[in-house]
Amino acid sequence: MNLLRAEGLTKSFGKRTVVNNVSFEVNDGEIVGLLGQNGAGKSTSFNMIIGVIKPDNGKIIFQNEDITNMPIYMRARKGMGYLCQEPSVFQRLTVEENILAILETHRHNSDVKYKRLIELLDEFNLKSLSKNKAYTLSGGERRRLEIARALAGSPTMILLDEPFTGVDPIAVSEIQDILIRLKNKGIGLLITDHNVREALSIT
Repeated sequence: MNLLRAEGLTKSFGKRTVVNNVSFEVNDGEIVGLLGQNGAGKSTSFNMIIGVIKPDNGKIIFQNEDITNMPIYMRARKGMGYLCQEPSVFQRLTVEENILAILETHRHNSDVKYKRLIELLDEFNLKSLSKNKAYTLSGGERRRLEIARALAGSPTMILLDEPFTGVDPIAVSEIQDILIRLKNKGIGLLITDHNVREALSIT
């Protein structure tokens, strides 16, 4: 099923056109990569999809609904999760507290929240780190935590901006495996990356 469709997205800053008539779609269980050098407009396209930037022209359709003018929080409620390139975890909270902070925003009772927390800690190999503060994590561990947080909201699709940046080669392989697992669960994934080799190994 078609999850996301971008139609003719265009964005200029002053006289410089950064994104020019870009169209693509993402389906259930599919990984789509927006690849290119830095400055190619990947992050601008990403930010238009998640709602940080409004396109000058074009439309964004998510699950058959036009969300072009919809605020970020409404897109998240409809099942769109995202990971920005910059670290997004709460540095002074533990791994466990970081995940719970997202679970608390959903209307679950305590038993359901705790069960989901344990599932996410197990799935992303974070159980042994659950009491560690986020600022003590390596780049790869932090990225796993960020993906776990994104999944706490049970999204149908996740957007990842440069997910392999700032992590070592072993962690890159681990993240690639995680993304393939998410794809196999039927989650749609949109990835921006300047490293074509790393992205093409999973798309």
